[in-house]
Amino acid sequence: MAEVPRMSPTTPRRGLRTRVAATSVRARILSVVVVLAALSLVAAGLTAHSLQMRIVDARISADLRASYSEFQHLATEGRDPATGDAFTSPRALVRATMQLKVPARNEGMIGFVDDKLAFTAAETTALRLEDDAELLAALTTPGRETQSHVRSLTTDRTTYTYLVIPVVLSASQETGAIIRAYDRNAELATLRRTYATFALVGLGSLLGVAAVGWILAGRLLRPVRELDKAARAIGDGTELARRIPVTSGDDLGRLTVTVNGMLDRLEEAFASQRQLLDDVGHELRTPVTIVRGHLELMDPDDPDDVRAARDVALAELARSSRLLDDLMVLATSSRPDFVTPEPVDLGRLTDDLHDTLRGLADRRWRVDARADAVVALDAQRVTQAVAQLAANAVRHTADGDEIALGSRLTTDDDGTTVAEVFVRDTGPGIPAEERARVLERFARGPGAHEHRDGAGLGLAIVQAIAHAHGGTLVVDDAPGGGALLTLRLPAPGAATHPTDPDTPGS
Repeated sequence: MAEVPRMSPTTPRRGLRTRVAATSVRARILSVVVVLAALSLVAAGLTAHSLQMRIVDARISADLRASYSEFQHLATEGRDPATGDAFTSPRALVRATMQLKVPARNEGMIGFVDDKLAFTAAETTALRLEDDAELLAALTTPGRETQSHVRSLTTDRTTYTYLVIPVVLSASQETGAIIRAYDRNAELATLRRTYATFALVGLGSLLGVAAVGWILAGRLLRPVRELDKAARAIGDGTELARRIPVTSGDDLGRLTVTVNGMLDRLEEAFASQRQLLDDVGHELRTPVTIVRGHLELMDPDDPDDVRAARDVALAELARSSRLLDDLMVLATSSRPDFVTPEPVDLGRLTDDLHDTLRGLADRRWRVDARADAVVALDAQRVTQAVAQLAANAVRHTADGDEIALGSRLTTDDDGTTVAEVFVRDTGPGIPAEERARVLERFARGPGAHEHRDGAGLGLAIVQAIAHAHGGTLVVDDAPGGGALLTLRLPAPGAATHPTDPDTPGS
């Protein structure tokens, strides 16, 4: 017989968490707001109700004590209406008090003589104390009370707050008592009706809060819903260019700006990935075809033919290796850690570049200008970019032509300090209509057919390095002819101390 699986003790709790997690944020926010508002209304209502009940009880007690003071005044200063003399018997005093005192609403009064009910309130009095047997049973010997104080008694009919006033006169052997009582429940009935109205108004307010809260929560969470839609679309790969509209300047607005920035980087990453795959597929197809063709046509028995095929394969593999290195640089150029700016002495970097690059070819190398300043940049990436520019200048110049390096600090129209590192040559230059195209990947400038060692990625790499620094690459004509390519990199806070340019010979 198969064993019936037992339910884990954590199953209900897990199911509750699952249901809560499945509830929309809008519903959860609204639930919290409504619950808090309801708790606040209940707390305020109960507190106010308790205070009002205390006020009612205090008013009843004060009125009863005041009646005791009035009785004492009548007993000591008053006159018996029947004789005109001072009161000599408790019966007469009880009768006079019952006749002179008119009970308030929800108040009743009875009089005792020798612990027997002797007088009742006028017929117009609504609260008939004599009709409550439990109350009368509790008042067994009212005339023998020694002190008068407010008491409380609950019977089947109601709850009473009452005062026993003993009536004892030294000139008489009789004893008397006056009982004044309030129907506490009746006194509180008006208060209960008031708070029943308060409860209805509070319920209506909660419904209003729920309706308004639902609308406001929907508006406030609209960016989150847009974010969800955008994330789903991006996950499907259908709307990489979608952005969330920024509708406010609060936390959600700032979150929207942050997410839009993240989407920009994601779109760039996807575009870079596609571009890398397209570039690799396009550029590596040619060397693979060349190597395969030579290997298929090679005569394995002919040493010369084997050596020739080997040389072609090694040359194509070397070119493919350089191509892959360049493509990897471009693929990683959008990463935040592609450049690591540090304070660099721009003048010393210019001299170091001159000393390093002058060995590329037999040209007249010189330094046109040197910026004696400390600038925050990635010296390794800038060296890589300037080396590409210098190699490009070498390919488009002949022996004895001039190639100049330089650096300087300039200020844009908006007051931003910019560090410029440039390479100038006396070659044929780049026509104005070709300047935008030569910055694209695998684009070749005029005369590039004469140089087969490049893949057309050099200037694209230089531009990627400039963009990673927040700058740009500017292609222009050099004074006197030739090309002038300038890296313009933002340099806020750079200290400017210009010196005379050094012009070393070639």
